[in-house]
Order: sequence, then C-alpha cells, then structure tokens
Amino acid sequence: MRKSVALIVAAGLLVALAGCSSSGGSSAAGCTPMASSGAASDLVTATGDLGTAPKITFGTPLNAGSDTEVSVLITGSGATLPANGIVSGDYTLLDATTGATVTATAYDGKTASTFPISTAGIPGIQKGLACATVGSRVAITMPPADGFGTEGNSQAGVGASDSLVMVFDITNAFGTSADGAIQPAEAGFPSVALAPDGRPGITIPSGSVPTDLRVADLKKGSGVAVADGDNVIVQYTAVVWADKSIAGSTWADGTPKLVQASSSDPLATTIVPSLVGQTVGSQYIAVVPPASGYGDTASTDGKIPANSTLVYVVDVLGILPAAPAQ
Repeated sequence: MRKSVALIVAAGLLVALAGCSSSGGSSAAGCTPMASSGAASDLVTATGDLGTAPKITFGTPLNAGSDTEVSVLITGSGATLPANGIVSGDYTLLDATTGATVTATAYDGKTASTFPISTAGIPGIQKGLACATVGSRVAITMPPADGFGTEGNSQAGVGASDSLVMVFDITNAFGTSADGAIQPAEAGFPSVALAPDGRPGITIPSGSVPTDLRVADLKKGSGVAVADGDNVIVQYTAVVWADKSIAGSTWADGTPKLVQASSSDPLATTIVPSLVGQTVGSQYIAVVPPASGYGDTASTDGKIPANSTLVYVVDVLGILPAAPAQ
C-alpha cells in the first residue's frame, strides 16, 4: 500500500534517491505562493529535528475546509522552491480524519523523495510547497478535492470525505532551467534561442555536417562539477541534424530527467552526452557525430536513423550522488 501511494505522491518518478548534494541555485524571485496558513494548518504540530521522523499531532477528525493551507513549522533560509520546480526531502502523509499514516519516507539521511511538484499526483502538494524555502518544515492540510479526489483512495484507507495532512521537510530545491552566466556564442554551432520558460529552440545551420564531437557552454553555472557516476537532473532537447526533427525532449515530456553521468559512455546511457565536468547551473550544446553517438545503429524508438549527427542542448539542474552500498 505504501509504495503505491508514494508513487501517486511523486508522480514525476525521481523518487527515493540519495540526498541532494547541490542545487541549481534557483531563487524563484517573485514566486507567488499558492496557499497560505489558516485555521486548519495551524492545528498541526510536528516535533523533532529537521530530517528526522517527526511526532505529528492534530485533533482528529481534522476538516481542511475548502482550500489547501500551509503553515511553516521550521523556517529555512535556503533557496526558494519555484511553483513549477523540483523538490527533494522527507515527508509524512496522514489521513486527517483518522490520524493514520498513509505513507512516509525513510528519514534515514541517505534517501529522499525527489520529484517535480507540478506533476505530483496530489494537487495540494504543489499548492503547499510552492515558494517554500530549503531547510523548512511545512505542514499542509488538503481538502478531498486537493487530495485523492471525491472518491478517496480505498487502497490507502482514505475515505471520500477525508482531508489529508502532510508534513514535509525540504532538503533541496531545483529550478527547471539553467541559471548560469550567459556565454559568448562560438562559431560553427547551431544557434539557440530560449523561450521565456527556458525551453531551447535550435536552428541547424546550412553547410557541411561536423565530423567531430564538439561541446560549447551557453551558460556557465557556479555549482559543483559533475563527477563520473553522479546522478544528474537535466533538461534536454536533442535534434537530428539531417532533418531537424526532435529526437527527444524533456521539455516536451513535461518533466526533467535523471541520468547517470559516465566518462566511459559519451552519451551517458544514450540520453545526454558530455555531462562529466559540467557544473550545476550550466547549459551547454553538444554536436555528436555518429562515431561518438549511435554509430550505424538506429535508436529503438525509430526517432534517430542510423549514422545520424545529433545536436543536444542540456541544462544541468542538480546532482544526486549514488546511494551508499547496503
């Protein structure tokens, strides 16, 4: 039961990975909260240090009313979580009617739940976490409409009229696009124009197709450098040089992706190339000829023909180190 509900909570599926080592430096200036404190959320208390399983108390049954509310129990001084950003931390989700725990993370200091809050399967989570700061513990109360909906969740033991309570310890926040310093354009590369949300548009130039692997910084981040084996949160767009078709895009998919950087595999498991050595907050462009990419083999989804030269624009958002061996 707990596993299935956890997957609903973290629908972005960047779930249960090692604690974050760095963030994209997103400050979310001007972030507009989607919920405020109120009579329901102020009833929730949670004792214990941040990052440890809290003792949560509130009077049952608790009725969340008609709107999601959020109260800050511990105020953090870190980066602000954008309303469409990525959150990492530990949480406990409870049925507000019975006080029973629906699901919770391990609070073990090694693993945390990491997911884009805009794709969380429970709407009240996004409303409660938007604009919170890293290092905070927040208490969120959610009416059924912002929880499991009007049907509840029988598998989790949550009734159709049951409100939810979540206590979330925010250990890190990531934005959805690179925030590094813009770098001068280098000759010979496709041009890149960014939409207001950071989505790249790539224009392939005329002329001969490059035959060597080429990489250039579009933005230079001030975060830590990606090491071999790191799990890295990225946004990327990949274009086939020959026909200018989109081979893959996290922007189109609606959520960033977690990939493992590898110095022995230039394509890093054939998702994005040349991650090792890039710094968090950077955006870079890579032109990948067949010899450094898929070679004479087409991709299994048919989007990349054999012998294709590819162009990638990659935003390096954050690093989640590999979990310790058990």
